[in-house]
Amino acid sequence: MRGGGPSVLGIVLAGGAGKRLMPLTADRAKPAVTFGGTYRLVDFVLSSLVNGGILRICVLTQYKSHSLDRHVTTTWRMSSLLGNYVTPVPAQQRLGPRWYLGSADAILQSLNLIHDEQPDYVAVFGADHVYRMDPRQMLDQHVEHGAGVTVAGIKVPRADASGFGVITPGADGITVERFLEKPADPPGLPDDPGHVFASMGNYMFTTKALLEALHEDAEDPQSVHDMGGSILPRITAQGAAHVYDFDANHVPGETSRVHGYWRDVGTLDAYYDAHMDLVSDRPAFSLYNRDWPIHTNPGSLPPAKIGNGGIVGESVISPGCVVRGQVTCSVLSPGVIVDSGAVVQGSVLHHGVRVGRGAIVRGAILDKNVDVPPGATVGVNPERDRELYTVSEAGVIALGKGSRVG
Repeated sequence: MRGGGPSVLGIVLAGGAGKRLMPLTADRAKPAVTFGGTYRLVDFVLSSLVNGGILRICVLTQYKSHSLDRHVTTTWRMSSLLGNYVTPVPAQQRLGPRWYLGSADAILQSLNLIHDEQPDYVAVFGADHVYRMDPRQMLDQHVEHGAGVTVAGIKVPRADASGFGVITPGADGITVERFLEKPADPPGLPDDPGHVFASMGNYMFTTKALLEALHEDAEDPQSVHDMGGSILPRITAQGAAHVYDFDANHVPGETSRVHGYWRDVGTLDAYYDAHMDLVSDRPAFSLYNRDWPIHTNPGSLPPAKIGNGGIVGESVISPGCVVRGQVTCSVLSPGVIVDSGAVVQGSVLHHGVRVGRGAIVRGAILDKNVDVPPGATVGVNPERDRELYTVSEAGVIALGKGSRVG
């Protein structure tokens, strides 16, 4: 962010292995997984940062990063004339022959990026979530209150909080009193005991505070070197951590129905549910906000075609798709073919999937180039599906890239 305002460097943490999203992450990093037909998960955080005027961004990668690196490099091209960039930064082993020990260590091993830019502030955001956010509003609060770090928090039911970092605000509602990483029995909010403030994994740091915390953490042999598990508790103990209520964030063009939408899509069930949020006439999350767009590379494909006999309802159909069968409550990525007599219900089909004549696909996620032969079924025989495919706790069936239905 330039033009007389404070300078901000964006760092996107995109190095996680994404094991809970298998088989979708068998051949790619989690932030590179397709979402909403034409997007990658990383597009959501990058769109929020860029739309919010943070135009110098480093994407820290590690596991199976080829498709992620290629997507960032070919899609996110900024104006070099103005010195802006979005660049993937692989693990470089600058501190010795080792991979990142945790998200804090990933930044520690990449401190050259901060030293080169010398920003006033550093926005450290995760790459695995679906949402819209204006980071300028979070930055404004951070600057106004002089915090070392401000962490974005969202209210979630206490019963669901064990998978998140949990923020306990102080009496002023802003200072973080405690930060608990994935607690088994988190305390509820004083004014709302059934809910907690969950960390969204988005942090705004004053550069000096971030550097000091990283160096102190590196010297601690007991540390797990994680942003939520190590850095946030350290700065919280110093009284310099604040919470930013995501509910206070408003982006242009949003409606009250979609305000405050944020989903962690780190599991197959969460990933599937987030897609189902897209397909109704009044979706919980809309891809069609032109005032705060989600940017991506649209590719060079013809428009989608609904052929003779094709029926489509409550679905997202991407360019290059040809539908001659019946598709309902589903999301189709580019190039999907649904042949005559085929039925696709409540499913997510990635690029190049082909559903043959008379085949049935229900409640499934089919990765890139999966082939469903004529007359075959997925989601019809639960016992058979569990023998052959990955099935989530909620019964969502997932087939990996290039699989052929037996």
